[in-house]
Amino acid sequence: MAIAHSPASRVPESLATILVTVGVVLLALLTLYLVGFDQGAVSRSGMYLHELMHDGRHLLGLPCH
Repeated sequence: MAIAHSPASRVPESLATILVTVGVVLLALLTLYLVGFDQGAVSRSGMYLHELMHDGRHLLGLPCH
């Protein structure tokens, strides 16, 4: 038994893959900004979030002090 695939059905799958990839990359860049470069600008709500980001900078080897 052979299964036939039409090229038209692959377009939505590839578009969905591209959208998911772009979303993951944007989320990764946002996380990198928050951990690496924020220095407390976003995390002013409390020391817990600030310390979490500070520890993340140490974990990634980014300079922080």
